[in-house]
Parts: sequence; C-alpha cells; structure tokens
Amino acid sequence: MKGLIRATVAAAMIAGGMAGAQEMGAEDAPPPSADRPVADPSVGAVTNLPLPRFVTLKTSEGNARRGPGLTHRIDWVFTRDGMPLKITAEYGHWRRVEDFEGAGGWVHYALLSGTRSALITAPLALLHADASADSAVVLKAEKDVIGTLQECQKDWCRLRIDGNEGWIAKADFWGVGPDEILN
Repeated sequence: MKGLIRATVAAAMIAGGMAGAQEMGAEDAPPPSADRPVADPSVGAVTNLPLPRFVTLKTSEGNARRGPGLTHRIDWVFTRDGMPLKITAEYGHWRRVEDFEGAGGWVHYALLSGTRSALITAPLALLHADASADSAVVLKAEKDVIGTLQECQKDWCRLRIDGNEGWIAKADFWGVGPDEILN
C-alpha cells in the first residue's frame, strides 16, 4: 500500500505540479520523514523564491501546457510579449502560471523574465504625477495596455508606458500583490 501511495503522489506531482500533491487529501499523502522534508508551499521547490510571484512573458508566444513537460498537451497560448503572469508552482524547468483571468498552465522557465510588468484592467486608467489622486494626471491608459513597473507603495505603483511614467492606483491594473511593495 505504501508504494501505491507514493506512486499516486508522484503521478499527482507530474500531472498537476507540486500543488497537485498538496490538493490530495492528507490521508492520501505519505507521512513526513527525516529523509524527505516537508515542502514549504510559500516558496518554490526549485528556486526557493516566493510563491505566488509575478513575472513577465519574454517572448511573443508561449505555450501553456497541461503538465510540466513537452509531452503534455498545449491548453493555452500566450501571445503578448511583456504580459504579466503569476507563478503558482514550480517543477524542474517548468513554472505553472496564470494570467489576470486565471487562465494558464505549465510554461518552460526560459520563456519567463523577472522583469515586472502590469496590465491595465480599468476601462481608462489615470496615471498621476505623484502617488495621489489629487496630483496632476500625466497619462491616460486604456484597458489591456501593458507597462513596466518601476516601484510600488502600499496603494500606488509607478508605471512606465512607452517612455512615459506616472503613478497608478493598484486597483486599476493587474501584476502585483495587494500588499506588495517594490523599490
């Protein structure tokens, strides 16, 4: 029975990534042991970087697969260079990502960049001279425009779009955590 449980956990990890094993019931998983430490779900098993975290698609096309490997079916194709994506799991050279709508899959790490970007989600976002709604509007950006994140405070981020910079409320875009601060 113990071998069957380990095979089930390994199959879940391959099919659904590291989180696949966590989604199984506690009674299905083998008990922790000294030779196999318990994985911390808040950091990537491969990189030890925080999970979830945001990255950017660095190519104009990226296949999102059902599982971590070239043999898995392509479920989704990301087609915007610079698009922000959220990494939710790691397995070898593969990262499970999702976009602002929650669509995604497993993408090879070579297609991703640590550069941070943001996708405008408001119908018309106002970028201000300072991190305040009372400051002058320096730029207006329509929904689905992508910009490069420069820094973030509690409720505001400085964004660069086509060489222009301004401060935007976090509620108007996707690409940072609600409490995330960037310097």
